[in-house]
Amino acid sequence: MSKKILMLVGDFVEDYEAMVPFQILGAVGHRVDTVCPGKNPGDSVATSIHDFEGQQTYSEKRGHNFAINAAFPASAAGYDALVIPGGRAPEYLRLDAGVIALVKEFAAAAKPIAAICHGAQILAAADVIRGRTVSAYPACAPEVRLAGGTYADIPIDGAATDGNLVTAPAWPAHPAWMAQFLAVLGTRITHA
Repeated sequence: MSKKILMLVGDFVEDYEAMVPFQILGAVGHRVDTVCPGKNPGDSVATSIHDFEGQQTYSEKRGHNFAINAAFPASAAGYDALVIPGGRAPEYLRLDAGVIALVKEFAAAAKPIAAICHGAQILAAADVIRGRTVSAYPACAPEVRLAGGTYADIPIDGAATDGNLVTAPAWPAHPAWMAQFLAVLGTRITHA
């Protein structure tokens, strides 16, 4: 059964963390609406590409333009699940009262939420991870803990599921993160 999924993005969202889930979820038949505060359908956000090249933190390069196809604000009532990619966008999106209200609405309705990398900053700001196990980019571990969550210190290509919440540290985790999210959504993929 097809699901309607909302993806919350902003300028300098991590390219892979927005593009890949958008494509995977669409490929298995789900409808994905992308929204961004201050943007309208037909607009786009600038993405960034983060890579791990041996420095103390990730490097950043300009990515693609990512299309917005739905209007913000949105309501959890119209969707089955929420996806929050990482990158630098969450640092700013977490300051938007509408974003926080939307995330709280999804959490209160116990709808599936997938967050990756710095997406945990939005979850922490919305106060929806208290008592939950959450993975995130390692630099976000203090925020997870300060918000009352248990930081899942897992390999960069792993993912953690705690009930309806599926989280991962960064884009190398896409296979594990999306597989666990599809399971929480009840999506079944069969091979002939």
